[in-house]
Amino acid sequence: MSARGITKVKIDLTAPSNTDWTAFDAMTDEDVEAAARSDPDAQPMTPAQLARMRRRPDVIKIRTALSLTQDEFAKRFGLPRETVRDWENDGVPVFDKVAWVLLALIEAEPDMVARVWHGKTPAPQPPKKRQRRAQSATNV
Repeated sequence: MSARGITKVKIDLTAPSNTDWTAFDAMTDEDVEAAARSDPDAQPMTPAQLARMRRRPDVIKIRTALSLTQDEFAKRFGLPRETVRDWENDGVPVFDKVAWVLLALIEAEPDMVARVWHGKTPAPQPPKKRQRRAQSATNV
């Protein structure tokens, strides 16, 4: 495994398969399901496991729903074009939680994100700290 906990594997589709597809094709749907459930490494997820899962942002879906090219999407939302390209073309998953949040916001409120990014809507400012009055020299 890599440092991020992800193992990448490239499958050689030209290599001969060890699977007996003739036997598989002869199985009924019930046989296939029974065989899959008998494999301890291929059990269905529990409802609790499914609830903990997070949907990975689909950058292509978000961008095409906005009818934008990669360059237009990058420019509109202040992203490097290469990052958008990598997310879409190279299959580089979005692991960064901040990027996930940004993409979720873009998907939900693209115009608001663009306005904030381009400075047309003031971003919220943190509250100002109250300053203490300096003590006079006579009180010391």
